Order: sequence, then structure tokens, then C-alpha cells
Amino acid sequence: MVEATTHCDTAERHALLALWVVPGLGPRTLEGLRAFAGGHLARLVACPVREWVMEAPLSAQARRRLASVSELGEVAERVLERCVAADMGVAFVGEPNYPARLAEVEDAPPLLFHRGRVGPPRRRVALVGSRHPEQGFLPFARHFAREVAEGGVGVVSGAAAGVDRACHWGAMDAGGETWAFLGSALDELDPAQAKLLPHFLERGGVFFSELPPGIRASTATFPRRNRLISGASDAVVVLRAGARSGSLHTAEAGRRQGRPVLAVPGDVMNEGAAGCNMLLRDGHARACLSVEEVWRAVGIHPGLAVPPGSGPRWEELSVEARGAYQLLDRVPRTFDEVLAGSRLSPAALTCALVELELSGLVIQHPGRLYEKV
Repeated sequence: MVEATTHCDTAERHALLALWVVPGLGPRTLEGLRAFAGGHLARLVACPVREWVMEAPLSAQARRRLASVSELGEVAERVLERCVAADMGVAFVGEPNYPARLAEVEDAPPLLFHRGRVGPPRRRVALVGSRHPEQGFLPFARHFAREVAEGGVGVVSGAAAGVDRACHWGAMDAGGETWAFLGSALDELDPAQAKLLPHFLERGGVFFSELPPGIRASTATFPRRNRLISGASDAVVVLRAGARSGSLHTAEAGRRQGRPVLAVPGDVMNEGAAGCNMLLRDGHARACLSVEEVWRAVGIHPGLAVPPGSGPRWEELSVEARGAYQLLDRVPRTFDEVLAGSRLSPAALTCALVELELSGLVIQHPGRLYEKV
């Protein structure tokens, strides 16, 4: 399932992959290494690690770990072999299977491991909550997520027991899209996640992880994972959270990333809702009282968004339609504004925009104003 890339050559890809699996090398360190290598990590693949590691801008710990490596190319090949064995794909920033919204986040990982294939562009919302909500809440969460998905909105969560998993099932009930970001490598799933995965793959869902093969979940990996859930989404909704719920980390990450944060209020006597109520009290979230408020938060109009389970694959669109889509924003633009940035004739651009509208990827507002989904 490991796919070829059209956005970086093989050597650059191998260097990035090999360096990413070294503990302690995060996005900022990688940028420093890229600058050290003259803008191309591929140059580090061309020579043994021992020839450059002592001069590279690395922490002492990272330098020691890299010093045990002979060549980056060999490390990358071993990782790719494990990905093939686990039927796992690797998506780099800028590639179709890498979430576009996540790529905008400051500390976004340069690559993701995934099972499943990302669907057409659409608005997406993180629906998160407690592993152990009060009795009777999980059916509500599942129904709520189903209604969200029926509006054409993708559901993003963490595949954890409780609210997260109920939201995934709700999206799948609607035939909608759902993504799960895990706190472990994709070849280290817990039994419940392993049972959930086939349903995702059958219904167009995707499992993601920034962790390379062989890394198990820990108390350190989950908080880091939460920034991916919010970063890949257009808004964050906390359905149920206690005062110490990990969902509050996702809400905080969403705030830092500039995502709208909503919370479903609960009874003040319900300790399981204390986290949601705290978010509302402190002004860190706005109250979510209906599915319509989720749709407004992500900026879609039900019936005009990409319907659940529909829409052509990106590669099935014409070249003109794909080009026109890239020129659009998430705020309406006039036809003349789009035309000014395009090399298409007015007639060809009109055809491209019609194709995008029929695909559910673009909304046309009155006055020939176009907004991408």
C-alpha cells in the first residue's frame, strides 16, 4: 500500500522517513537539518551518517541515536518493508492522502502513516469526549455524529473507547467519512481498534498515526496525538468531558490552532460534564446545542456540501477542475477574481466550476460567488 510520491524525489522522501523514525527528531529539528543540508535532506542520504552527524544541529541525545545508524537509506528501506507488511501507507505533506488542514498547523508532522484512502475535499469536525460518560450518553453521541455526517461533514476523532468510538460509528451509520488519529503505530492497535479497522476500510474511513511502525501507545503519545485530531478539522466539538478528560487537550490544541471550539453543556451535578462546563465558563468554547451549530461552525450549508459517501475521487476530476479548485478560498470569490488567477478561458473556467459544483466540492452563492468546500 506504500505509494509513490509526485511531490518529492525518492532520496528526499527516504531521508525524511528515516529521520522521522529517530526518537527526538521533531518537525523543528527536521527543518534545522534541512537548512544544514542546503535545503535538501536528500543530500544526507548520499553519504554515511558518521560524516555529518557531529556537525548537524542536533541535541546530544538525537546525535547519539543517529550515530548508531550507518546510512539513512537503509533505515528508510526497513521502515518501508514494515509498512508493506502491515498494509500501511505513508503520506507526506502536500500529497493527496495527507490532510490539507493539518498541513497548515505549525507543528504538523512531515508525514503520516495511514490505513485507508482520504476522500474528496470536504469540511470536517473533531467530535471528541470521555471514555466513560454517564449511562445513556453514548447513543446520543452516536446519533449526534450521524446527523453531523448526514450534512456532508467528515467526523474526526481518536478511536478511543466511549464517545470517540460512538462518533465514528455514527458517521459510518450515515455512510459518511470518518478519520481516526491513533496514539500508537498502526501495527500496534489494541484489540478494540483492530476490530474497528475493517469497518473503517469497508466504509471509506481512514486510520492515521504519526508514529512509525512498532511504537505502542503510552501516556506520552496521546496528548501529542490530540493536536492532530484538531489540526485536521475545521472545528472541535467536545461532547462530554470530565475535569481531567483528555478531550480537553484536544480543545486546547484547537484553540491554539485557531479552530472554533464548541462544547455540549451538561448538568452542573454531573461530574462527567465538568470539563465541558469549565470550557464554557472560562470562555474557551461556545455552547453547542444542536447539529446546526456544528454545521455553521465549519461553514457549510447542508445539501450543498459533499454528500456522505459520494463525490468523485480527486484524480477523476478534469485537470481544469482541479486547477480551478486550487484557486478558490473558503470565503466566496467572484468569477472575475477566479478568472484573474487562472490560465483558463472564461468558457473553460465556467465548465470547470460547473464540474466542481456537480461534484459537491464548490458552492455557488448568488451573484456568481464561488466558495470551495
